[in-house]
Amino acid sequence: MEGELRKPVTVANRSGTVSPSLLSRITVPMRRFLGHHVFSSLTRRILFLNLAGLAVLVVGILYLNTFRDGLIDARVESLMTQGEIIAGAIAASATVETDAIRIDPEKLLELQAGESLGPGSDQLDSLDFPINPERVAPVLRRLISPTRTRARIYDRDANLLLDSRHLYSRGQILRYDLPPVQEEDPDIFERIEKFLSGLFGTNGLPIYKEQPGGNGAAFPEVMNALTGSPSTIVRVSEQGEQVVSVAVPIQRFRAVLGVLMLSTEGGDIDKIVAAERKAILRVFGVAALVMAILSMLLASTIANPLRRLSAAAVRVRRGVKSRQEIPDFSDRQDEIGNLSVAVRDMTNALYARIEAIESFAADVSHELKNPLTSLRSAVETLPLAKNENSRNRLMEIIQHDVKRLDRLITDISDASRLDAELVREDAGRIDLGKFIGDLVSVSHEVGRHKRKAEIEFKPAKLPQGVKGYFVLGHDLRIGQVITNLIDNARSFVPEDTGRITIRLERAGKFNIVTVDDNGPGIGADVVDRIFERFYTDRPTSEAFGQNSGLGLSISRQIVEAHGGTLTAENIPGSKAGEARGARFVMTLPAED
Repeated sequence: MEGELRKPVTVANRSGTVSPSLLSRITVPMRRFLGHHVFSSLTRRILFLNLAGLAVLVVGILYLNTFRDGLIDARVESLMTQGEIIAGAIAASATVETDAIRIDPEKLLELQAGESLGPGSDQLDSLDFPINPERVAPVLRRLISPTRTRARIYDRDANLLLDSRHLYSRGQILRYDLPPVQEEDPDIFERIEKFLSGLFGTNGLPIYKEQPGGNGAAFPEVMNALTGSPSTIVRVSEQGEQVVSVAVPIQRFRAVLGVLMLSTEGGDIDKIVAAERKAILRVFGVAALVMAILSMLLASTIANPLRRLSAAAVRVRRGVKSRQEIPDFSDRQDEIGNLSVAVRDMTNALYARIEAIESFAADVSHELKNPLTSLRSAVETLPLAKNENSRNRLMEIIQHDVKRLDRLITDISDASRLDAELVREDAGRIDLGKFIGDLVSVSHEVGRHKRKAEIEFKPAKLPQGVKGYFVLGHDLRIGQVITNLIDNARSFVPEDTGRITIRLERAGKFNIVTVDDNGPGIGADVVDRIFERFYTDRPTSEAFGQNSGLGLSISRQIVEAHGGTLTAENIPGSKAGEARGARFVMTLPAED
């Protein structure tokens, strides 16, 4: 159809690949899910911190690992034992030259007449036992072949006599690995191994170099062994591989015939250490995987409830039509559960406040319309008044309605500011016994211009261990409640025999204030309604419009803000259903 917009359709091309639009439809929701649910900011932080702690632990193990040092010490001890055995076998195979007699000329000059040079101990010490390479080579080959140890024998002048690398038997095939034609690039694991070797390798070791001609004078351990004491040293090859060398003197009859030097092949110790590191890294990989899974599970138990609470709070803030329920995690005995309870209570209080505001606005609108309607009628009728009496009567109605409006606005303003004042002002400690006594005295003075009534205050005896009737609250507001209750009772008591009794007693953790009067009592059907806003049920003798109907409502609101209760009931009479007066009971938490 012309002018109709068609939705593009994503299809695969001939090569079988999927168009970018379809990929975006798949990848975008997946990235969003992974970003908001699996790898959220909190999940990434928990995962990073846990893996970082594990990585620091593994690095510490690799750095402080004594396995390399212990392996070197064990290798030195093994080579030392092996060298002593081989040196003893070589010394035993050494022979003395019997076809020549060597005489020291200095000793001949020391001979006296008739003395001759006999075969003494000094001669035995001077006997020479040379090392015969032809006889030593088979022994050395048999002892060295099972091991990967290189053996070299030096004479007393540190000249190389034998090298196990150049010993081979008849028919033996010599195999040498040729270097690769083109060096291959190391893979990721070899790079990691090279990095760890450079990072945790032992620094400060001398470099091992082959000496031209095989002269042993360049090896300090050989020169030390020629003095008769074994010596060891650890070097590093040019490829970075550790080489352990042990030099043992070859002695016979305390004479040093030469030196046996045993050394490990380059890379033997490094291969063992590398295998150990790989095992540690494998354990680290498994531990990291397990820790990552556990971290994500832990993060989900924290992030998911917080995300649900945040989403519910956003819905409440947006002001949806229906009342939103905050997720309940109170069964969790942790901070998330406490937060859930606090947010639920706060939301319920917010909804209750909104409903109270709506109800208050409706009540205020209704109460203001009554005097406004009367006032408008009087103003409209005033120009039509035919005589002075009618005009004066209308003016009295107008003044009465204006005063009524002023009284309503004052009480409405007081009620609307009540919550804010209770929140902003600091609560103090109040002694109800002294406080109510002062209010009763003031009521006597103020009541001279009102209906006469006998007001009596009767505080009960304090329980043992209690020092006073203390409460924590705002003295002006609590005084306003008690004054409202006294004025309300005064308006209903008889003219001449009015009596108001205020009692104060302690019941457990609460202080209870009771205000009794001898008036007609409260109708059974309006006991609960008297605390509603703008509800009035005044005596017939009282002029209309003298009360706004907010006094008892404000009083209950003040008491509940202090954590207490305010209720009303009738004082039962002698007959069934008879009331001897009204009773208001105010309960406040005690502050000891």
